[in-house]
Amino acid sequence: MKHHAILILWPSFVVAGVANALFFTFFDPADFTLFGPFGLSRITAYSTGFLILWALSAASSAFTVYLEHARHHVR
Repeated sequence: MKHHAILILWPSFVVAGVANALFFTFFDPADFTLFGPFGLSRITAYSTGFLILWALSAASSAFTVYLEHARHHVR
């Protein structure tokens, strides 16, 4: 189980870091508005963006591990 957690969390952490850097290279968090300004500081926007991207990447990695695990039980 610990091995699966490492297979899921470490690659998703790296992907989230790269995606976060690329996203915030092009978009300034101070410019984000949805029915008015969010009022978040830049560090809060960067952190929230990273955590959201990490969760999405972890879900993708978890699905891949699940499919690989299911493939071995089909045979």
